[in-house]
Amino acid sequence: MKKLLSILGMLMLLVLTACQGTNSVSNETNGSSQSTLEKVKSNGVVTIGFANEKPYAYQDSNGKITGEAVEVTRAVLKNLGVKEVKGVLTEFGSLIPGLKAKRFDMITAGMFIKPDRCEQVSFANPEYTIGAALGVKANNPLRLTSYEDIKSNPDAKVGVMAGAIEHDYLKKSGISDKQITIIPDIPSAVQALLANRVDAITMTGPSLEAMLESAGSKDIDRVKDFKQPIIDGKPTQGFGGSAFRLEDTEFRDAFNGELEKLKDSGELLKIISPFGFSENELPGDMTTEQLCKS
Repeated sequence: MKKLLSILGMLMLLVLTACQGTNSVSNETNGSSQSTLEKVKSNGVVTIGFANEKPYAYQDSNGKITGEAVEVTRAVLKNLGVKEVKGVLTEFGSLIPGLKAKRFDMITAGMFIKPDRCEQVSFANPEYTIGAALGVKANNPLRLTSYEDIKSNPDAKVGVMAGAIEHDYLKKSGISDKQITIIPDIPSAVQALLANRVDAITMTGPSLEAMLESAGSKDIDRVKDFKQPIIDGKPTQGFGGSAFRLEDTEFRDAFNGELEKLKDSGELLKIISPFGFSENELPGDMTTEQLCKS
């Protein structure tokens, strides 16, 4: 009897082990162990986090997601076999946290590649290079042509988007917190300036140009003779690109491979030109590795 019970116990153990093995294989077959690249390629769709900031990533009047960063990403992913881009609108400051929390497969929103950000996400190589710009009320009543002018006038207030690199530039230029107003997005920047809550707004040149075009207001001007700030002894020319989770190096490398093809063929310039970018805004030979160390 004891021998029979022993044999039955061994048989039950073998059955359980076999079932567990079957479940393990089934999970792998269902894609639980897929990388992000494998997932988006097999599904044919990618979820992208973006901030509503022209000309990088925004929704047009028909609700379509477009912009420089979106169209570059769309072209790259199409060549990787991913046809559908699903966008999730969020504030700029929530992009990296949302990516890390796996709300998105990647983010693309005109984000500058900086060493502190490189510690949190894995950037593809840059798609463009641009500098800062300043928007003011018509005729520039305070005669602001630089961040130094704002610093020198304690009554001057400047608006900047949350999480934007220009906020760092303002702080490092010695402008006090009392003079800086944090704004969530481009429409809020327009409203703040027109309502005299701020005397100037700062963002990248293409963003400001897109804002002026959308606002269609004769009461806002771009400062044509704006002097680019020098921060820590370096010019503030920035380079932007798409970003991935740190572990998604396979996805990033595949993206980089197709991006380089677009650069070499001249297709990249054709894609970004409609959004206010010229040949001067092409990134040249600059790499993310260099930018993450600078």
